[in-house]
Amino acid sequence: MTRIADLLAKGTSWSFEFSPPRSEAAQLAFDDAVSELAALEPTFVSITYGAMGSTRDTTRDLVVRVNGEQTFPAMPHLTCVGHTRTELTDLLATYRDAGIHNVLALAGDPPADGSPVDGDFTYATELIDIVQEVDPGFSIGVAAFPELHPRSPDRATDRRYLAAKLARADFGLTQFFWEVEHYRRMVEELAELGCDTPVLPGVMPFVNVAGARRMSAINGTHIPDDLQARLDEVDGDPEATRRLGVAVATDLVAELLELGVPGVHLYAMNKAQSIQEIYDRLDLRP
Repeated sequence: MTRIADLLAKGTSWSFEFSPPRSEAAQLAFDDAVSELAALEPTFVSITYGAMGSTRDTTRDLVVRVNGEQTFPAMPHLTCVGHTRTELTDLLATYRDAGIHNVLALAGDPPADGSPVDGDFTYATELIDIVQEVDPGFSIGVAAFPELHPRSPDRATDRRYLAAKLARADFGLTQFFWEVEHYRRMVEELAELGCDTPVLPGVMPFVNVAGARRMSAINGTHIPDDLQARLDEVDGDPEATRRLGVAVATDLVAELLELGVPGVHLYAMNKAQSIQEIYDRLDLRP
């Protein structure tokens, strides 16, 4: 049994995040990226889950396959919004029976159009309950927002709920951010509440200007003025944008390592090149 909680106890972790491909060509790109990045010997990888469970079967199949083929564990993202207890219990049992021992428990986002959500659950803590019921041996991760969850009423409430959620989990993974100060402050505030659960910072080497701005707006992630200017300079030039994404991510990782973070979670965007270049710039290759 390979539990991420046990791997984190051994030292700084390095992990990559992938998304379920939606076409045959994208599937080939996904497979190539996993194969190439496996050479970097990640501690683990994670595979995201589409809104309202839209990629449930694809995510499940990919997690089971990657977990079986590679020497590192693959962790599924799992959301509770829009699901019944039976659906989640069955999916978790499938993971358990396939030798998956890790899961990222997420609430999930409601429909963007504001339509009502069907399902038995609302909060990630409810999903943690089900995970533990299916198999108390699962290692459980949860999400953290350094700049506050978009639906939090205020900072104190956000941190109080986050600390309570982390107390029931083995580790946290953050949403991406553009300024390390947000992560540092979050960790300090959690410590003041008595929370010492390791929280891994998420870093996104962006490849698209409009996409980076859109996701930042959705998540309440502040883009500093100097980065806005740099984004303007490369907008419309895909390769220049990718190189800027690598440069920004490299600087973030370097600052985070100086803080002594428990690990770094890099968004792979289903491609290997940007992560490989970050590793080369920081001399991280094994």
